[in-house]
Parts: sequence; structure tokens; C-alpha cells
Amino acid sequence: MKTILYIIQKEFKQIFRNKGMLPIIFVLPIIQLVILSNAATFEVQHIKFGYIDHDHTSTSRALVERFNASTYFDVLTDFPSEALANSAMLKGDVDVIVEIPHYFERDLQKEKRTNVGVTINAIDGAAAGVENVYLTQIVQRFNQQVKVNLLQASDLQVQPIQIETIPLFWYNETLNYKTFMVPGILVLLVTMITLFLSGMNIVREKEIGTLEQINVTPIKKSQFIIGKLFPFWVIGMGLLTIGLILARVVFNVPMVGSLVLMYFYTSIYILVVLGIGLFISNFTETQQQAMFIAWFFMVIFILMSGLFTPIESMPKWAQLLTEFNPIKYFVEVMRMVMLKGSSFMDILPQLLKTLLYAVVMNGLAVWSYKKTT
Repeated sequence: MKTILYIIQKEFKQIFRNKGMLPIIFVLPIIQLVILSNAATFEVQHIKFGYIDHDHTSTSRALVERFNASTYFDVLTDFPSEALANSAMLKGDVDVIVEIPHYFERDLQKEKRTNVGVTINAIDGAAAGVENVYLTQIVQRFNQQVKVNLLQASDLQVQPIQIETIPLFWYNETLNYKTFMVPGILVLLVTMITLFLSGMNIVREKEIGTLEQINVTPIKKSQFIIGKLFPFWVIGMGLLTIGLILARVVFNVPMVGSLVLMYFYTSIYILVVLGIGLFISNFTETQQQAMFIAWFFMVIFILMSGLFTPIESMPKWAQLLTEFNPIKYFVEVMRMVMLKGSSFMDILPQLLKTLLYAVVMNGLAVWSYKKTT
């Protein structure tokens, strides 16, 4: 026990003695959390909107005004021809072009129907889908209004049946995307810092030659590994604490569930990350190698964790691979506990899988560590 405490004390001294390391561990994650939580959003706003009005009637102008009043669209210009509008989209000056046909108002009055042409820049397919939803909603609301304005008095005697929907949003009443993203970004930062630090730690000992000196001592392999990794476990828990405070104070993210449950799960999850980091360090000779390998796995884990894209939208083979992704479980648990108030039994499946992952990875890490001279 004294040996482990000595190694832990020595490791903490090295961390806090290195002035360049402290900002990387504590300051950079705070900056990243603040920036990424504001930048990482799928909300589409300030859509550059252009239109071609062939009708030039009060009804066509009313439709354009609907888009102008929307907070999502920035109405830029009225194009005199389709060719000029297409040229502007080719240059990237507009994202959406609405073409109002000739006799737009007349067809509504006589035929009770008409068509409006819509062209959307779909290089970003996800953004184009959202833009189409916004546009469709505006047109539908305008359609309801114009029915009342253009129908004859005789037609209004028989009121059509209308069904009104009253939505009720659970867990995120304001539909604030930051509420959804902040727990995931917090998971990302805790994982990255602990993985990189643990992955490079033992490799650093190899590079400066102190690992050979430690190996010839009577220190047991388990004592050395526990003493080396425990400080990073503490740092990971500290990062979680800082992140939760920022999430509440800066982003006003609700914390419905138990903080004790979040810390309990995180304490097990960090063991998984430390085991992966140690396993990587055992097979690398330089810190650069360890960093590149750790980053390789981090990119895969992040993109297949459900943090930015829904797992349900992935192919079946990718969904199966996510079952081996520890970040996926941490993201799910953080969102479940923070936003839904899930209990211990609710997160038990994720907890058991994470615990099994921790046992396997740390077992492999200890087994692969060779205490040789």
C-alpha cells in the first residue's frame, strides 16, 4: 500500500510541476466545452433565401412576406429570371429559391390550387432536409390563411373540419439543442483527456529511460499500474465536476437525475478509458505513436457513439459495432440521468456492459505490460 501511495504522490508531483501540462488538462477542456456546445448544433438558421415572382400580386407578395417574417430565412433578393437565380445558387449566394408561377393568385381563386417551384442547395443533405421542413411548414400555414381570404362567402357557410394538435415536449421543453449536446460534449472531453494522458504516460517513462529503473525494483506490476493510472482517474472525475458546473451555470442544462449516480457510473467508465490508454502504451515506443493510435480509436468511437448522428440511422453492421463502443454507453447514461432523471435500474444495462468492458480492458492492459529489463 505504501508503494502505491508513493507512486501516486510522485505522479501528482510530476503533473503539477509541469506548468505546461496544467492548462492542457484543465483550461483547454473548459474552452472546448464552451465553444463546442455553442458550435455543434444541427439547427439551421440564416438560410439565404431568393425568389422569382412571376405573378406580382398581393397574394404572391404575402407569401414572400411569410418567409421574410421567419427567423430561419434571410430574404436576400428578387431574381428577375430563373437563369440569374440558378447562377446565384451556383456561386453560393443563395441556399433556397422559390419560384412563384404566373397566374398564382388567379389559379388559387378559380382552381383552388396551384404549384410553387422550390430549389434547394442539397450539398449538405441534412441541412437541405431541415430547410425543406421549414419551407413546407411556412407554405402550409400560408395555405390555411389564403383559403379563408380567397374562398367565396358561400363556401364559408360550411366550415371544414379541423384537427388541431397540441404538442407536449418532454425532457427539453424549450427545444434547446444545447440541452441535448452539452452532456455529449462533456463525455467527449472527459474521454479525450484521460485517454491521451494515460496513453502517453508510460510511453514517456520509456522515452526518458526511467521505466527500466522502475522495472528492476521489487515493485509489483499491479502496484505500478494502479499508482500510475489513479491520478488520471482523479483528473477525469475533476473534469466531470468542472463540466457539470459549466453545464448548469453557463448553459442552464437541467440536472433532473442523481449526481451520485452520474459520478458512480463515470468512475467505472474512466477505468475503461484508462485501460485502453494503458493497453495502447504497452505496444508503442514513443508518445507520438501513442497519440496517433489513441486518436484513431477516438475518431471511430466519437462518430459511432450517437453524439452527433443517431445510431438508429446507421446501417445494421454499424449498429452492431456500436455495441463495442464505450462512449456510446456514457453518452446514453449522461443524457438519461441529466435530462430524464433515470434511476439506477434504468441505466443498469449500460452499467453492466461498461463494467465488463473495464474488467476486460484492464485485464488485457495488465497482461500485456511486460515488467522486464
